[in-house]
Amino acid sequence: MNLMKIISAFALVGVITTSCGQTKKEASDAMDEASTEVMEVVEQTVETPNIVGVAAGNENFTTLVAAVKAADLVATLSSEGPFTVFAPTNDAFAKLPAGTVEGLLKPESKGTLTAVLTYHVVAGKFEAAAVIDAINKNNGKFEVTTVQGGMITLSLNDGNVMLTDAKGGTATVVMADVAASNGVIHAIDTVVMPQ
Repeated sequence: MNLMKIISAFALVGVITTSCGQTKKEASDAMDEASTEVMEVVEQTVETPNIVGVAAGNENFTTLVAAVKAADLVATLSSEGPFTVFAPTNDAFAKLPAGTVEGLLKPESKGTLTAVLTYHVVAGKFEAAAVIDAINKNNGKFEVTTVQGGMITLSLNDGNVMLTDAKGGTATVVMADVAASNGVIHAIDTVVMPQ
């Protein structure tokens, strides 16, 4: 009789353990499935920021962001686009003569500031490969019309994309293809100037 009780007890423990194991496995499978669903929802809702958002999130563009705000261009550069922005870095703005940036940020200079900033923007999305291809297909130089209305000449120098502005000044693309939801940003090392 004792042997029968012991065997019954072991059988009961086995059944409980097996059913608990199945419950844990089912719970684990359910959690994995729920986790996958949450990740899919997160992936669908996380979107690349627009050009202004990308620039604002990069410490190399604080001067540019301040200038965009001062010129009331936030709404424009946040619109659907697409745009290609040749974005001067903080170091590029620092190369300007002393007092230039401060002067451009004053309310009375808004027209000039807007012209300078929109001179750095081209309608359409042109990633580096497309820019280089256009340069190569046009005998080493490719002119683009900016949103400001002026022209910038793009060329290559030692494999780097160069911009030549209306006054003959040049800038080099130092970081290409920074993705934004409404276009692309190419960081440049010098502020280019319209006529």
